[in-house]
Amino acid sequence: MTGVSPVSVSFRTYVPHDYDQLIRLWEEAGLPYKSAGRDRKDRIEQELLHGVGRIILAESQGVLVGAVLATHDGRKGWINRLAVLPRRRRSGIGRLLVEEAEAWLASRGIEIFTCLIETYNDPSMAFFGKLGYIRHDDIMYFSKRLHDDV
Repeated sequence: MTGVSPVSVSFRTYVPHDYDQLIRLWEEAGLPYKSAGRDRKDRIEQELLHGVGRIILAESQGVLVGAVLATHDGRKGWINRLAVLPRRRRSGIGRLLVEEAEAWLASRGIEIFTCLIETYNDPSMAFFGKLGYIRHDDIMYFSKRLHDDV
């Protein structure tokens, strides 16, 4: 492992004043986001108010180095928006974030953890495969959007 030692990483829950740092992290990590839609600050805050989602932040020496969004629908847990600073990758932070998300979901009675990964994102597919996630090529994903920003 290179970069920061996972031991030097602490985890905490996102609060509204973290928004600008979170967006910078997503940008540095190359994670696309919808700043005028679902990833708007007020939208994120509204989503988290429902109690079925949590953004977990990873910090090292006061610097935000990773984040993940864990949500659930009461039956199934979803791990989304996993991002780690490129210079801190391959240090165990992503794995620890996923473990934190799984533990939070399990504490709410959720026993199935899922993630959606675009077919071009081979590194994410390999990463989740190493964590024991099973790829399901027999499932098709459909979505309907009211506009492009959601």
